[in-house]
Amino acid sequence: MSRALLCAAILAVCLTASAREDKDKAKASSDQAFVTKAMQSDMAEINVSRIAVKNSNDSDVKKFAQKMIDDHTKTSDELLKIVNKKQLRGPATMDAEHDKLAKKLAAMTGSAFDREYAAGQVKDHEAAVDLFEKQSKDGKDDDLKAFAKKHLPHLKEHLKMAKELNDKVGKDKKSKDKGDKER
Repeated sequence: MSRALLCAAILAVCLTASAREDKDKAKASSDQAFVTKAMQSDMAEINVSRIAVKNSNDSDVKKFAQKMIDDHTKTSDELLKIVNKKQLRGPATMDAEHDKLAKKLAAMTGSAFDREYAAGQVKDHEAAVDLFEKQSKDGKDDDLKAFAKKHLPHLKEHLKMAKELNDKVGKDKKSKDKGDKER
């Protein structure tokens, strides 16, 4: 009987350890997913905004793009410090969707470029706000959770600015289209 109890106790310890390990893996996995997405988002913002500084003729687009480069470089550097401290993995490149967008934007100029860039900024900042809201509420790692909370207001401001820019370049298109029709 004591042998059966001993076996049961060992099994219980093993199951508890396994459950704890699974929980730790899930925690690390959700934090790692945040790190990957956040770092890829920053890379994309920086890369497509560099293209905007080069390819746009609109001073508002260039000004917005430079702000995105400056702000996302700072957040990237800050997140990288946390990643290194926690010994997490950071992605080496942006995701395939943003790589494709960067290549498309690199081949564009003028008002068509401005519209594509501005619309992409709205979409990307909506996704970033959602990502950072989720991490700030549900994140497991305290440092990553604090990072998300700290930068969420900046991302919301970026989203507001991106929407305003998108409205402006969209109105510019309507004005140009109207002017073209009147000729």
